[in-house]
This record gives sequence, structure tokens and C-alpha cells, in this order.
Amino acid sequence: QVHLVESGGGSVQTGGSLILSCVLSGFTYSSYCMGWFRQAPGKEREGVASIDMYGRTRYADSVKGRFTISQDNAKSTLYLQMDDLKPEDTAMYYCGIDLWRYDCFSGLNSSAYRGQGTQVTVSA
Repeated sequence: QVHLVESGGGSVQTGGSLILSCVLSGFTYSSYCMGWFRQAPGKEREGVASIDMYGRTRYADSVKGRFTISQDNAKSTLYLQMDDLKPEDTAMYYCGIDLWRYDCFSGLNSSAYRGQGTQVTVSA
């Protein structure tokens, strides 16, 4: 059974930083797309960043230059370094994983497996 557990969310002021972590277990495929997506109250779910088994990354335009996705395969952990946070980044952040597809980023929101989420709140 696949499990993803996010952590690292919290409340910060504008300009602050957070590091989200997602520990993965039970996913036995070597080819995958993994990433972060978020959902704010009253808004649609949106992809934030994706990474595949080759380490290729892609970001939403709204977070480029501020967020960095990375993975530690030895620890089965996915990270999201978030810098220069803005109030519009406030949302529940989820990590997800699915079998590899050509466009990892576009399928983030519908990942076959996802965690329960971690809340990020950025105050002005």
C-alpha cells in the first residue's frame, strides 16, 4: 500500500521560508512522476512543482525562482524549499506520485496517490 506523509507546513510572514517534506512508502515502480500541488479555500487545485526519476523538474510560473523541488531517493523523501513566500502562496500543500508520463507536471493534480496535506499560511 502506498503512503505519502507531508510535514513542514506552518505560518510565516511575507518573505519567509519553509521546507516541506514528503516521505513515501510502498511505491515499487522505478519510473515515476512526483510533485507538489496546492489548494486554497475557494480555489482550484494547482500544480506547484514536479520531478521525475531522472531529476527533471518543472515549476508553475507563479513559483519559479522562489521554490525548489528535490528528492532524496535513499530516504524516499521529496522536498519543497519555499523562499520569498507571499500571501498568495497560502494553501494546503499535497505531495503526489504516479507512474511516469511524458508531461509529469500536467498530471500532478490527479496523481494516483497523494498525502493528507500540510497547511502553509503566509501573512502580509
